[in-house]
Amino acid sequence: MAHNFKGENVVRRKVIAGNWKMNKVAAEGVSLVTEIKAALPCAGTPACCAGPEVVVCPPFTTLSAVVAEGKGTCIQVGAQNVHWAASGAFTGEVSAAMLGDVGVSHVIVGHSERRQYFGETDATVCQRTKAALGAGLTAIVCVGETLAEREAEQTFAVCERQVREGLSTVSAEAMAKVVVAYEPVWAIGTGKVATDAQAQEVHAFIRTVLASMFGGAVAAATRILYGGSMNASNAKGLLAQPDIDGGLIGGASLKANDFATIVKEAL
Repeated sequence: MAHNFKGENVVRRKVIAGNWKMNKVAAEGVSLVTEIKAALPCAGTPACCAGPEVVVCPPFTTLSAVVAEGKGTCIQVGAQNVHWAASGAFTGEVSAAMLGDVGVSHVIVGHSERRQYFGETDATVCQRTKAALGAGLTAIVCVGETLAEREAEQTFAVCERQVREGLSTVSAEAMAKVVVAYEPVWAIGTGKVATDAQAQEVHAFIRTVLASMFGGAVAAATRILYGGSMNASNAKGLLAQPDIDGGLIGGASLKANDFATIVKEAL
């Protein structure tokens, strides 16, 4: 499958986003960002912003400190989840406006761990995405199949359903603030990685789904990240694929030099 649609010649700016998951208290997060800045090209100064978008996604309690440490650099800050309501009786949840208030620019929606452990569904992913976009945040919307689904040759069907239902209320115009992350569940935290060809095949398929939903121009412009155990040693091959526009990095994002290496591979 071609990575650009007929008549489209779009250069997509790559995105390297680090998902810290439930790691790092505030002081540790500040230290990690300090180390990342030092390891990045041109020390993470705004001059680096011409390269890939660099985003770190700490836990909620660490967001404010990391936002402060990242000010004046190319490092943007994302959250790992968001609730769909603006406010109300939702104990333990955080709204999109609250995230914006502390300086967050991105939010991960529908990560497989949220689906697996906390009951996320395609319907709630849709609601959360709508709320994030409504507050001006960039939504990193995660999709991907389990090992059982891949072995049953359901990869395309699962990804198409998750893309269509998760983005069902998003307009073509609003897609400018959506990043899709393909994360094969069987490759998250397992050390297993989709081959470059396997990842490219699914990314290209997702782009055809986006084209059928929003048109070729939007599909050609939408960034699709790979999110299954990308690290410093395999990033080069994955990022060289025509439809892979960056990575949603887990474990490697907790190591400053590894994360910086992945950013450099995206230049």
